[in-house]
Amino acid sequence: MKADGEITHFDNVGLRYSTDREVLSDLSFTLYSGRFYFLTGASGAGKTSLLKLLYLAQRPSRGMIRMFGTDAITMPRSRLPQLRRRIGVVFQDFRLVPHLSAFDNVALPLRVAGHQERDIAGPVSDILEWVGLADRVDARPATLSGGEQQRVAIARAVIGQPAILVADEPTGNVDPDMALKLLRLFEMLNRQGTTVVVATHDLDLLRKVPDSLIMRLDKGRLSDPTGALRYPPRAPA
Repeated sequence: MKADGEITHFDNVGLRYSTDREVLSDLSFTLYSGRFYFLTGASGAGKTSLLKLLYLAQRPSRGMIRMFGTDAITMPRSRLPQLRRRIGVVFQDFRLVPHLSAFDNVALPLRVAGHQERDIAGPVSDILEWVGLADRVDARPATLSGGEQQRVAIARAVIGQPAILVADEPTGNVDPDMALKLLRLFEMLNRQGTTVVVATHDLDLLRKVPDSLIMRLDKGRLSDPTGALRYPPRAPA
């Protein structure tokens, strides 16, 4: 039975991309609603591969993954888009649509979800102002700096208030002041109930979210120095 507050559960999950050794091995953990997780580890430890499993872009080679109470391995592929709409993703390489403006890139998830245009302009403008891009709403990605593209990608990921936000090195292309501001945006979403998973190699970030839980990957295996893998659901307010 699904535990109260459970977002996702991994049971003995392994991943290999070819006949070579597994890049992820024996992953068993549960992520709970309303928690803030940092995923750390050296370059090549498997952080991006684990995130791909979390946002259902990759199927494991073995084991079971349950998302929102549903077996994500055996469910019909036709139902995957429904699950994915509950997951916000900040990609390391941004993946902005090049021919769309910053505004239209951020608005894209709302339009795909069927929101009316009259309900889109306000939230999109607000989030772009919050990430410091109020004067760049009409700019296309090619005219934006790397840091500006990163902020558009983050705004797009959070605009739909997802149940879980998965971010791969989200502060890697911005200055320290903006990195802290973006981290505060993630915290705000977390306080509203969104489960946040931030993959980072920046150990300074870990100290900036006092209630965060740390999951550490080492050569494809997880350790949890703050008990993240065993943490119970947060009690209702």
